[in-house]
Amino acid sequence: MINEKVDVIVIGAGPAGCVAAAILNKNGYSVKVIEKQQFPRFVIGESLLPRCLDNLEKAGLLEAVQMQNFQRKNGASFVRDEHEICEFNFAEQHTKGWEYAWQMRRSEFDKTLADEIERQGVSLSYQESVEAVEFKTDKVLVSVQTNNNLNYIIESKFLIDASGYGRVLPRLLNLSKPSNFPARTAFFAHIKDENRIEGTEFLTEVADLKKAWTWIIPVAPGVTSIGFVGDTAFLESHGSNFDKGTFASLLKTHPKLNSRYSNNINFLTEPKVIKGYSVGVKQMHGDRYVLVGNSTEFLDPVFSSGVAFATETGAIAGDLVSKQLNGEVVDWNKDYVEYIQHGINVFRTYVKEWYSGNLQTIFFAVDKDPSFKKQICSVLAGYVWDMSNPYVKKHNRAVTVLAQVIRSQKLANMQ
Repeated sequence: MINEKVDVIVIGAGPAGCVAAAILNKNGYSVKVIEKQQFPRFVIGESLLPRCLDNLEKAGLLEAVQMQNFQRKNGASFVRDEHEICEFNFAEQHTKGWEYAWQMRRSEFDKTLADEIERQGVSLSYQESVEAVEFKTDKVLVSVQTNNNLNYIIESKFLIDASGYGRVLPRLLNLSKPSNFPARTAFFAHIKDENRIEGTEFLTEVADLKKAWTWIIPVAPGVTSIGFVGDTAFLESHGSNFDKGTFASLLKTHPKLNSRYSNNINFLTEPKVIKGYSVGVKQMHGDRYVLVGNSTEFLDPVFSSGVAFATETGAIAGDLVSKQLNGEVVDWNKDYVEYIQHGINVFRTYVKEWYSGNLQTIFFAVDKDPSFKKQICSVLAGYVWDMSNPYVKKHNRAVTVLAQVIRSQKLANMQ
């Protein structure tokens, strides 16, 4: 028996789901969001990119986020050893876009978005899970289970999977496929940071640890998120249990971390570990469904691209589903898959070249050409669809060639 009918069901109330739901709601369609967890809840991915703000504004969610007064992020700082630092200022980039973003506890950010779509009229149910889907000729039947083990069925015209790591449709429809990225591990926690100087301009820091790297992200006054990402064997060499002792040992692996954080560590969250986080899918869309956010593909957290792709896919999907429900012809391969895949491929190149060492060669070059630094800065800001940027348009060659030139010049200067 059908218990409820809506135009669109969205699985997941994270950024991708909220952006898609808000756009569909603005366009006059009834939306039901099904979220398995209860918000607020802890989740990683606490540093936004400027491109996110374009999508939040498009969805009518930007003002609600601005009112939270999250910590402003004006750029990012990359650190190698103790004294080598490369800073990227989002105000100095090739693409004419937003010149800042935010970083914050994701629990607070996601709850802000979820509360706002509800205020705008979107129906949202927490602690409910999608157990099965059935695609009929002209509709989708979705079986939902509540936290009280009650079941009901919703009928919709379209289904958007924004379930993130839950990967509901990839699991139910056998859409998952292995990533071609090497298996890596992420290990992270929130700690009390009493030594941090508030008001630091470049809040996000990335430190190179040779076989791994670490993020250092202030998410609230006196609270810093620190994560270690890289080769599993290297991380396990500091403690295979991935507990507080492992974390304390890893803090001693970099001079900056050792001097600021290794003594009297006050953990505000228990350390968490995710192994083999990179995933892929066989297809991003099908008849009356589309995957958005981490349900599509997740590469690596090194450049904070996760929420940027979540909001981008949510915004594009919201627009295209609206057009399809309005009777317009939508070319999902061209307007969604090819578009999103281009952005994924750009970031894939930069992730690959980070681990190859080519990006470090560029970042820590003594003499940097300001033009290419601005172009790379736009990539790091999330503007990976700006084809006027040669480091976007020719991403698969540009980084490698530039690194080779820098190394050749350095060798010539030594002779």
